[in-house]
Amino acid sequence: MPQNPIDVEPIKVLITDDHVLYRAGVKTALSAKKDIKVIGEADNGMHLLNMLKLVQPDVILLDIQMPVMDGVGALPEIKKNWPHIKVIMLTMMDDHSMITRLMELGANSYLSKTSDSEIIYEAIKTCFESEYYFNALTNKALLANLREKHSTTPQKIAQQEANLSDKEVLVLRLMCEEKSTKEIAEIVELSPRTIEAIRDKLKEKTGAKTTAGLILFAVKNKFINEE
Repeated sequence: MPQNPIDVEPIKVLITDDHVLYRAGVKTALSAKKDIKVIGEADNGMHLLNMLKLVQPDVILLDIQMPVMDGVGALPEIKKNWPHIKVIMLTMMDDHSMITRLMELGANSYLSKTSDSEIIYEAIKTCFESEYYFNALTNKALLANLREKHSTTPQKIAQQEANLSDKEVLVLRLMCEEKSTKEIAEIVELSPRTIEAIRDKLKEKTGAKTTAGLILFAVKNKFINEE
C-alpha cells in the first residue's frame, strides 16, 4: 500500500565537504525543501565516519578532495559498514576514469560542485527512491571507460553466457533507461517485489555487485545503445 506523501519522513542528508561556505550554501538550499532534512555536516572523511556511528543519514553528499581523508578513501568504508546509505560524490574534476572507479566502488551518483541546487535535490531524491542518478557526466564516463578497456561481445552471446531469460533482458534494458522499480513493474506487469528479485538474480548471473555494475554489463555487451 503506497504511503500518503504527508506521512512520508523527510530524506535525511549529511553534507561532507571541507569548504564551510559550500556546505552552508547547499544546506540553505536544501532546507527550503520540505522532503529533505539536513541532519549533519562533516569537513573530511574521517569526521564523517565518526559521525556515522551516531547518526544515520539516507543520503550523503561526499566531496572527493578533502584533507585527512578524502571521499575516495571514505566511500568504500561507508559502503562496507552502512551499505543502505546512498552516496553522491561531489567534485570539480571531470575525470572519466575516476567517475567509473567511484561508481564501481558503490557511488550512487557523481555531481559537479557547480551543479545548481535543483540538480542536487533531484539527485538526492532519485538516489533515495531508485538507488542511482545517472547524468551526462556518469554516462559519458562509463561509456568512454568501457570503450577503452573492453572489447564488446555480441548481445546474444552475452545473453547465453550469462544465461539470461528474455524477461531478465527486458528488465535490464528498462533499468538502463532509468526506470524506477515501480515503473518497470507496471511495464512488465509484475509486482515491484518480483522486479527486485529479478534484479538480484541479474546481479548473481552477471557477477555484478551493484546496480551500476549491471549497467556496466549492459553497456559492455550492447544491451543498450552507446549514444
